[in-house]
Amino acid sequence: MSALRDELAAVAARLVVEDGLDYASAKRKAMHRVLGPGARSDMQPDNADVRAQVEQYLLLFHGAEHPRLLWRLRKAALALMQEFAEFRPYLAGAVWNGTATEHSGLHVLLFCDDPKEVEIHCINLGMHYATSQAGHYAGRRSVERLEFLWPLDDQPGAAPGEIEATLSLYPANDERGVLVHGGRGAQAERGSMQALRQLVEAGPTLAP
Repeated sequence: MSALRDELAAVAARLVVEDGLDYASAKRKAMHRVLGPGARSDMQPDNADVRAQVEQYLLLFHGAEHPRLLWRLRKAALALMQEFAEFRPYLAGAVWNGTATEHSGLHVLLFCDDPKEVEIHCINLGMHYATSQAGHYAGRRSVERLEFLWPLDDQPGAAPGEIEATLSLYPANDERGVLVHGGRGAQAERGSMQALRQLVEAGPTLAP
């Protein structure tokens, strides 16, 4: 059973990296490819297994270019967090944990007493954004989310790029617990602006 789950996780990881699927979609598609329709859901690998396989896949097949891509995405994330520094930003997702690909977006959590203040800040910047709802990081009620495109730094010989970005707007009191770790000895699921700045200043590296 473990070998089968490892195979499913490896197939899902390739779908995440190469096709840009989210983990849930990648796992379902991997189940269908390997086991066919109607496979039992209890055989599905968990997200931790898929993430471990994503890390291995990136190292094996994208080891040369991935560190610089990750560094570029993290620089964009740092610029976004600096722009919204007054709202106590934290970075989450693949750009933070080091498994980002060319399909990844920026996921930033903000904490403030009035979410409208964030929207006013966006309007004052002339940003075009859409609103939606996102799940709370601690599994509580949903929170408002702003979605927009954020600029990537120019690369030599390449046109300026953009990346999809989201700001999840949390009440100020919900900041407690935001740096919860994924497990004993594991990296925190989210990082502060100071922690991200240290990663950016360290230069291109695969390690989170």
